[in-house]
Amino acid sequence: MAGRLVSVREGGGLVGAQSRQVTLADIAREAGTSASTASRALSGRGYVSPPARDRLLEAAERLGYVPDASARTLKQRTSRVVGVAVSDLGNQFYALLAAGIEQTLREADYQMVLVSDNSDRAQELSFARTFLAMRAAGVIMTPADSAAASLLARNGVDVVEVDRQLAEVPCDAVVIDNEEGGRLATAHLLELGHRRIGLLVADTDWTTDAGRLAGYRSAHAEASVVVDERLILPIVFHAPDAEQRIAALLDEHAPTAIFAANNQLAEHAWKVLRVRGLRLAQDVSLVGFDDVAWTSMVDPGITVVAQPTLELGRRAAHLLLRRIADPGCEPGFECLEPTLVVRGSTAPPTTPLAEHQP
Repeated sequence: MAGRLVSVREGGGLVGAQSRQVTLADIAREAGTSASTASRALSGRGYVSPPARDRLLEAAERLGYVPDASARTLKQRTSRVVGVAVSDLGNQFYALLAAGIEQTLREADYQMVLVSDNSDRAQELSFARTFLAMRAAGVIMTPADSAAASLLARNGVDVVEVDRQLAEVPCDAVVIDNEEGGRLATAHLLELGHRRIGLLVADTDWTTDAGRLAGYRSAHAEASVVVDERLILPIVFHAPDAEQRIAALLDEHAPTAIFAANNQLAEHAWKVLRVRGLRLAQDVSLVGFDDVAWTSMVDPGITVVAQPTLELGRRAAHLLLRRIADPGCEPGFECLEPTLVVRGSTAPPTTPLAEHQP
């Protein structure tokens, strides 16, 4: 039970133990004020004289008062809790995204309930039902499917999609210009002289992956270089054979450079190149998507398309807070720009990769 077990008041004092939760009335009696004054002081909303506020805060601290969030939720038909569902908390991108959301919500006196749905539609729907039961003030999600957003919207819960857009109902969204990110990575390699650029991309129909693939194609078109379709390798999330398939791409199609369109695929590619004894930049160039910590810690560092991930989370939270404050406002959409961070993993092609194959 939330709160401290307290006594009943006898003769102006608190005596004996009683198994009930400390209430605003207890705090008010102890400080010699009304319950409404205690409510204003402890919520921080409304005027309370400084001496009375000090007495009330001291009494609340001494008695171990904890607000009854469930009772407040039932009374207001909503709560100050926001549900946040991301694809994979083990991925540094999603962890940093969640940190940006949490910082902004905390500043606005909201709390975040964070879950990881592993990009699974059934899990995402289950979490959506949990958020409904909690009467969440809103939900921010990196969607795996459109069904959860539709369920939440039908039940009057505001949704903000972040990183990608899949909803079939009107809702706010903040994303990265994924096509520009894919174009930046590929154009960098083309400008270095590479003409056989392997693309590792998640095998989804999400706007993130579709955008990065489109950027890869547009950079080739701008450079008047024909795309060899055999160099495009879609890989499903958490595929157990991801590294074997990347190795097969090297063996069968001899790319001189690889663009890995998410940070996990970049890590897989880096591991394969190391096992093969191939030198980054000299033998094969590598560009990743997302500037996670390990990409700057290895030697040579990995050239990446960097996303403003923390800001992405902050913007998503701001869109939800705006929606809560003004439910009738038009759906907001924001698109943030990625940047190319050049490190030592990219250089002009030298010896054809095929010469290094066993």
